[in-house]
Amino acid sequence: MSGLFSSLGRKGLFLLDPEVAHGMSIAALRSGFMPTCHVPHDPRLQQTVAGLVFPNPLGMAAGYDKNAEVPGPLLKLGFGFTEIGTVTPRAQAGNPKPRIFRLVENEAVINRLGFNNEGHAAALSRLIAAGLRGIVGVNIGANKDSEDRIADYVKGIETFSAVASYFTANISSPNTPGLRDLQARDSLAALLSAVLAQRDREAQKLSRHIPVFLKIAPDLTEEGLDDIGAEVLSHRLDGLIISNTTLSREGLRPGSNNNETGGLSGKPLFERSTAVLAKMRKRVGPDLPIIGVGGVSSAETALEKIRAGADLVQLYSCMVYEGPGLPGTIVRGLSKLLERDGVTNIRQLRDSSLESWAARAI
Repeated sequence: MSGLFSSLGRKGLFLLDPEVAHGMSIAALRSGFMPTCHVPHDPRLQQTVAGLVFPNPLGMAAGYDKNAEVPGPLLKLGFGFTEIGTVTPRAQAGNPKPRIFRLVENEAVINRLGFNNEGHAAALSRLIAAGLRGIVGVNIGANKDSEDRIADYVKGIETFSAVASYFTANISSPNTPGLRDLQARDSLAALLSAVLAQRDREAQKLSRHIPVFLKIAPDLTEEGLDDIGAEVLSHRLDGLIISNTTLSREGLRPGSNNNETGGLSGKPLFERSTAVLAKMRKRVGPDLPIIGVGGVSSAETALEKIRAGADLVQLYSCMVYEGPGLPGTIVRGLSKLLERDGVTNIRQLRDSSLESWAARAI
């Protein structure tokens, strides 16, 4: 964490309501107030995943830039890619406030936002205006009052195909009633069939393949993981994102806001999400791309996700506590760790660790 953020920024922001502080950070990025972070290009960190060339494996997870306001400034912080959303066809206010809570003693966050966003049209216009060259994914979801949730996901593919580097179908937020039911095997099969069919139609128009990832929960049963793994492979999905927030409060230190309802993210999610990642890697084999999310707070934790089977990693909540210098610190730290271990390619490190992690994931 930078000294400036630890002494001034964090202390000041933590006096504010978390949602107000979040809005201020978006405004600061949009205005150019936050300095950019020059991360030297390290060819050892670059890799091609799902047909896309990622300059480094660290991304900003969905949930921060819901309305595609600052994808460019986020990439300038050192991220190799970023993901906007979750966006729904129609704008919606989300759940009543307050709905974001800091668990300072645990360096965690609980949110029950409920897909608050300005809708497809607003996000699309910003992405078109930005004209970005970097990798920007679009995380799509369904409106809370939708009569056909699968149709909402299909609409997301149709709307953003011209501007999205990749898509993420988010069926794992705990804050939209019934949404996680789409992880059930029959529902998931119907969703994947519809979404991928629309993606293929758009690909024909654009002469470009747009990868589609599926974001799953960390609270699935072994049977649920089996079902998802089978459907993902049978539908030839482009990849998985593991994982979303958890409903579990296991392992939390005593502290404020622990009992708030919603999804928990941050450092306490690391072990649970990483274990689910390793279990799913064992189920889908070595080739399917996986993005690991949950509790990434350092180069060491990012590397542990990769050792567990992730090709790429994302973060969000830990930046609440570590500040905007975190992505640059992690990327530089990854280069140092690869140099220490004598590794010439980060994929090599992932592959060399799969067997040991698979044994731990049983």
